[in-house]
Parts: sequence; structure tokens; C-alpha cells
Amino acid sequence: MWQQILRVRQRAIWSWDGFAHVYKTEGSLMQWLVANAVFAILAFALPLSAGERGMLLMGGIIVLAAECMNTAIERVVDDISTEKRDAAKHAKDCGSAAVAVTAVGVGVAWVCVLVGLVW
Repeated sequence: MWQQILRVRQRAIWSWDGFAHVYKTEGSLMQWLVANAVFAILAFALPLSAGERGMLLMGGIIVLAAECMNTAIERVVDDISTEKRDAAKHAKDCGSAAVAVTAVGVGVAWVCVLVGLVW
């Protein structure tokens, strides 16, 4: 049991190190954190169900996760070679698209919830 607890602890340390790296090196993560803070305040200010609120907050967290994965892709591509290559550009663009798609998904969820409040 103690070994499992130590593994969880180590994974938490590694995860925090990764998040801290993205925070320090990617300005876009700070933008998403600010957006998440604003939308979290809105989610708690509006008369939403617990499920709606949870879905919207989770969506914002998924965008942060996508940004972390995008940064990981960029780091690996740059570590392999810094020369301009089509495959490297495509990999980085796909990572960026993943962030955009998750953000659009969260936007759709917000629109659906807000329309539900008005209608």
C-alpha cells in the first residue's frame, strides 16, 4: 500500500513539474487560465444546475490539458530537429488544432447552457 501511495506522490510531482514548465514557457496557458477564471466566476454566478456547472468547468480544464499536450508535442518536435520540415509543422499544427477543437467544444457547451437559461 505504501508503495502505491509513493507512486501517486511521484506522479503528482511529475505532473506539477510539467504544468509549471508549460506555465513558464507558454503564454497561451496563462490566457487559458484567465479565461477559465472568468468563466468559472460566471458559472457560479449564473443559476445553473450542478451538472451544467460541472460540465462547463470540466471543459475549461480539458482545454488546459490540451494546451499541455500541445506543448509536449512542440518540445519533442523541436528536440528532434530545429530545421524546418513539413512533418514537424504538421505535428505542431495538429497539436494547436487539438487546443482549438477543445476550446470550440467548450464554447458550444456555453452557448447551449446560456440558450437554455434564456429559453
